[in-house]
Amino acid sequence: MDITQTIEQHWQKPKWWLSVLLYPFSRVFSLVSIIRRWLYQQGILKGVQIRVPVVVIGNIHSGGVGKTPITAALAQDLQNIGIKIGIISRGYGRQTTDVRIVKASDTAQTVGDEPLFLVNKTGVPMAVGIDRVAAAELLLSKYPDIQMILSDDGLQHYRLARDGEIIVFPASDIGESLDVLPNGCLREPLSRLRYADFILISNNACDMKWAYPLPDSVTVLSSTLEFGALYAFRQPEKTVRADFFTNKKTVALAGIARPERFFNTLYALGIKVDETISLPDHKALTIEDIPPDTEALIITEKDAVKLGSEPLPPVWILPLNAIIPPELSMLVKKKFWYG
Repeated sequence: MDITQTIEQHWQKPKWWLSVLLYPFSRVFSLVSIIRRWLYQQGILKGVQIRVPVVVIGNIHSGGVGKTPITAALAQDLQNIGIKIGIISRGYGRQTTDVRIVKASDTAQTVGDEPLFLVNKTGVPMAVGIDRVAAAELLLSKYPDIQMILSDDGLQHYRLARDGEIIVFPASDIGESLDVLPNGCLREPLSRLRYADFILISNNACDMKWAYPLPDSVTVLSSTLEFGALYAFRQPEKTVRADFFTNKKTVALAGIARPERFFNTLYALGIKVDETISLPDHKALTIEDIPPDTEALIITEKDAVKLGSEPLPPVWILPLNAIIPPELSMLVKKKFWYG
């Protein structure tokens, strides 16, 4: 086990001796993050304002909190109420470093799995780039009718000035005593929540103001997850029920953050799984990752965009949709849209 795995396990089940060792480093990390944000607030470090409003959908956690499905849901809701939306992202996990427009025909290797998922899910124009400012400017140059940009992640990318912030926070962590990296899983201290416009609690419907002293300026809302019918890879019209997998060697594979959530969902849906395989987040999937006697492979939609043309056992995909409160899009429009 490497040091990264040891620390990540420590976040879930803290070890006192490791807390003592890492605590000083976390205090330095926390101070640096606070000072860096303050420098941008004071104009000492300059942020770049683009010509349309930018709303960041991000998190203070390191790792998955269900942010990308929420971005997809919000983009669709905003489009439904008449705002032309574009999306930008860094494109984690891709093998390229340029700024580019994402097309449905791209691969996860060139644009990243999450951007490809978002484009396939929403059809919204999208650009990726390590420099979010450059990504936003490219997107507007190619699609000048865009009226608002959603930044999928990038909460800590302060160089891109933002009109609004939506922080996604997992319900399972409410009330927990969380520390910043490396002693804990946070990129910024919990006090950062006080400066968001919205906090969207993922995977549950509950309030968090009892746990943290949030000002009235922060609107707290909740989202839930809805799973659709399992469908065949590249054949969404072909769906199956849980009993389809009975008497088949069924493998569930996930190359996402917190893959145990996906596996637990399959069990809860009554799907018989013989083996589970966890891969690092954003890792490409290859035939070598799959046991040779597999008769049915179940994966996520995010992992499905990583698949190429190599021969595979029958692949089934569990679709996931974030259900966000309908008032969120109306509040975002009222608060941030220039129109």
